[in-house]
Amino acid sequence: MWGKLPMIQIRPYQDTDRDAVVRLWELCGLTVPWNDPAKDIARKRTVQSELFLVGVDGTEVVASAMGGYDGHRGWVNYLAVNPDHRHRGLGRQMMAALEQLLLERGCPKLNLQVRETNRAAIEFYERVGYKVDAVVSMGKRLIPDQ
Repeated sequence: MWGKLPMIQIRPYQDTDRDAVVRLWELCGLTVPWNDPAKDIARKRTVQSELFLVGVDGTEVVASAMGGYDGHRGWVNYLAVNPDHRHRGLGRQMMAALEQLLLERGCPKLNLQVRETNRAAIEFYERVGYKVDAVVSMGKRLIPDQ
């Protein structure tokens, strides 16, 4: 359906990727005023940094996925694909790579959150096998980024 999938290099995030990743997240509309993306990256670098992946086409960071595993559930955050590179299977490749890393750690279930207004993301996740769980997502900010 998508034609031949392009091959990107999927590798762990490196500190030199920071500015490119922040630009990617901004381009994809993933940043919000109450979350500082640079602080989110710095915090992730201290916990399971090997589960923070980037997809690179040549020298350009075109995709990202940030994962975590608490021993009970895995989580995906900041899945992003540059809009100029979408509909070519890159999001699917990033998710498969992250799912494999989590599976290797014994992760039985993977969760993620999507803004309810983001129909394109919801439809993407449904295409790759995710379903809406009958739960209410709640949160409490412990450290303000502002």
